[in-house]
Amino acid sequence: MPYFAHDDHKLAYSVYGEGPRAVVLLPGLLLSQRMQEPLAEALAARGNRVIVMDPLGHGRSDRPRDMWRYSMTAFGGQVIGLLDHLELESAVIGGTSLGANVTLEVAAAAPQRVRGMVLEMPVLDNALLGAAIGFTPLLVALTFGEPVMKLVQQVARRVPRGPLPLVPEIMLDWVSQDPGPSGAVLQGLFFGRIAPHRDIRHTLAAPGLVIGHPRDPIHPFSDAGMLAEELPNGQLLNANSIVELRTRPERLTGEIGDFIDRCWAPRAARRPARARTQRSKPRTRSASA
Repeated sequence: MPYFAHDDHKLAYSVYGEGPRAVVLLPGLLLSQRMQEPLAEALAARGNRVIVMDPLGHGRSDRPRDMWRYSMTAFGGQVIGLLDHLELESAVIGGTSLGANVTLEVAAAAPQRVRGMVLEMPVLDNALLGAAIGFTPLLVALTFGEPVMKLVQQVARRVPRGPLPLVPEIMLDWVSQDPGPSGAVLQGLFFGRIAPHRDIRHTLAAPGLVIGHPRDPIHPFSDAGMLAEELPNGQLLNANSIVELRTRPERLTGEIGDFIDRCWAPRAARRPARARTQRSKPRTRSASA
């Protein structure tokens, strides 16, 4: 797995496919780049060069225990550092949950580097209560219960890594991590901004595909709908569940691939912003559509 240096730390990434159409994918909070492997492979098969990155404190990247090193803006700077390292003038940037919010940070800091945004399950205003309820016990367990969590880590690392479905494999990877740095990541995020302010989001002109789904207090559909309306060139895609892209990905992968094709098409061939914005209302479609 290749690495690059950023602020005296090593950050891990993988590359799928080749060619001038670059796509960068980011994982969710405390998860590794492996969660984006199937999507990366599918997009690479469509002629894209897909780079999947572990931000600091995630996956195989360095995992310092200093909470001040972790913030959404710092993660955004790491993505820009990856573009610099690979000498990429611009790319479509995307991610899940934390990865979606980091994508917004990249677009706010370096809009000229962002060809388009794939924003799966963003965490914004309507998620604050659910995120506090969901992640506070985890933060307490990782910080004050670190000895117990280390025992859980040791047990998880002894589990044979045979062919498992993707979702259990992702969770096993997560439980196998050292809990100390994971706790530092959560502490750093608790004391920083979660996403660019809505006034900034209204200025992000890059095309944005926002993917939302129902029945999840940490990633409420209302946040996805709000973001699609805020972005000048936003489009909302309704997923059937939180795991559809990991378990039955064909429909969503096709939609994401078509969106990336449009982002890289000559400007005159792209659909007008108004047409994309009109699609920001939820669409009801079956997984077989």
